[in-house]
Amino acid sequence: VQLQASGGGLVQAGGSLRLSCAASGRTFSSSRMAWFRQAPGKEREFVAAISWNGGTTHYADSVKGRFTISRDNAKNTVYLQMNSLKPEDTAVYYCAAKNTYYSGSVYYTGLSNDYWGQGTLVTVSS
Repeated sequence: VQLQASGGGLVQAGGSLRLSCAASGRTFSSSRMAWFRQAPGKEREFVAAISWNGGTTHYADSVKGRFTISRDNAKNTVYLQMNSLKPEDTAVYYCAAKNTYYSGSVYYTGLSNDYWGQGTLVTVSS
C-alpha cells in the first residue's frame, strides 16, 4: 500500500481544513487507518484512527470534539476533518495503515504501522 496525504496548508486559528490520504493497493479496505502528527521539535503523536469498515473510531484527547476521521473504501481514501483549529495543531500530519480487521486496533496509538504516507504540513496562525 502506498499512501499519499494532501490538504494541508495555512489557516487562521478557529478555521477548518480537511486532509485526505489516498491509498493504492488492494489492502486498504482491510486496514485500520490512522492520522498522526509531528510538531517541530516534538515526537510524532497519535491523532485519530478508524477501523477497516469505519464502524469504530478513536481520537486523542487533544482533538476530540474538533476533528473527525472518516473513510471511503470505494475511493481508497481516508479523511481528517479538522475544525476549530488552534496554533498548537500546527504540525506535519501523516496517515498510516495497519493491515487488520480487528476493530479494537483503533485504540493502538503507537508508531508501529505497516505503511506511512509522506506527510502534509498544517500551519495554524494565531
